[in-house]
Amino acid sequence: MELVRNHNIDFSKASFKDFENISDMNSFQRAGLFKDFTDYMEVEGRMNYGFVTYDGCGPEIFLSTPFQQVPKKCISLVSNDYLNFTQHPKVKAAAIEGLQKYGTGAGASPLIGGQHEYHIMLENKLSAFFNRSKGSSMVYTTGYTANSATLLSMLKNNDCAIVDMAVHASVYEGLLETNVRRFPHNNLDYLERALSNVQSKYQTKIVIIDGVYSQDGDLAKMDEIYKLTKHYGAFLMVDDAHGIGVLGRSGRGAIEIFDLLNKVDIISGTLSKAFGHIGGFIISKPEVINYLKFQSRQYVFSSNCTPAITGLLVAIDLIDEEPEWRAKLLENVAYFKKGLLDLKLDVGITESPIIPIKIGDAHKTGDAAKLLLKAGVYTNAIVYPGVSRKDARIRTSLMATHTKEHLDKALNGFEYVNQKLGLSKI
Repeated sequence: MELVRNHNIDFSKASFKDFENISDMNSFQRAGLFKDFTDYMEVEGRMNYGFVTYDGCGPEIFLSTPFQQVPKKCISLVSNDYLNFTQHPKVKAAAIEGLQKYGTGAGASPLIGGQHEYHIMLENKLSAFFNRSKGSSMVYTTGYTANSATLLSMLKNNDCAIVDMAVHASVYEGLLETNVRRFPHNNLDYLERALSNVQSKYQTKIVIIDGVYSQDGDLAKMDEIYKLTKHYGAFLMVDDAHGIGVLGRSGRGAIEIFDLLNKVDIISGTLSKAFGHIGGFIISKPEVINYLKFQSRQYVFSSNCTPAITGLLVAIDLIDEEPEWRAKLLENVAYFKKGLLDLKLDVGITESPIIPIKIGDAHKTGDAAKLLLKAGVYTNAIVYPGVSRKDARIRTSLMATHTKEHLDKALNGFEYVNQKLGLSKI
């Protein structure tokens, strides 16, 4: 069938979301039109996605983009490898040892032969990390799956989720089979109203928030949210993917800041950020974990993590054994944030290694990302639907291994772009 490419979508104003469902096009026709759109974005220099890197995660990377013929070394401000444990010699050595001992794959799903001792070792390590008993954790192949699969298993049509509107997309996917109430980000009045309205209507009521929010880098008002949740007889789930290993007195995350580690009903997290690998996990009561291991379809019918996760056994220990990485990361955050503020750029209310530079206009944001890249600074341009249409921004993520020289080069890049585009709002 020939693809229909003519449509009234204005590419100069369109976003990826405009191509999700077009009423008079089938799926293959939509794909064709979307290809035209991404080609247009590339010609306009605004296709700041999917660049190829030629080395591992680090403060500097070699990057291939449409703007240069050969790979270029850039300051990387896009990685969530906050402590740069992907490159830690002890972590890599442990992963190599695991591959040599166990091979390269798990071989089957966990219930029918694919559960190996290294999976149990990792789960026990995670339980101990959060001061929980054995049997209090389980590992999924991705952090995304940890959220979506857990919620799909736990919440059905007689249940209800009350969610902060800024939670991750994986949470929303996990709520497709249940009732949902959304409240504006960190708005306690709306949260209480929602809790009051559903208090006697559903069997299970669960409030779902992030510890650190991935776009603004701010924290949940977790202590107040916890009190409201319990007052109305609901449960609390916290996705602390961006906080665990980075924030808190001992690196246990935003939840530790609020002294709620042993009170939150479900903690979800990722193994791909501070811990430097891939995977996700859930921490909860042993009976909940047992339930998920038999009822979560994405766990039951999917192969488990590879033996390379043995590197995580070391990475988790390093949070306590080498706290200097967290200290250096927070030092970098303070230095870079001050530099941006000195340039009178709007960094919002971030309290984490995620630092947004808010611009507002999507096209100016794309232009800023392109100019930064030409200056040797790789950042993420975040536009609708990742954020609201008027809240486009450049998002940066810092690492413990960034040096002052790296950060100064990045700040010089922002100063140059600010002069060119007039980004200052303050």
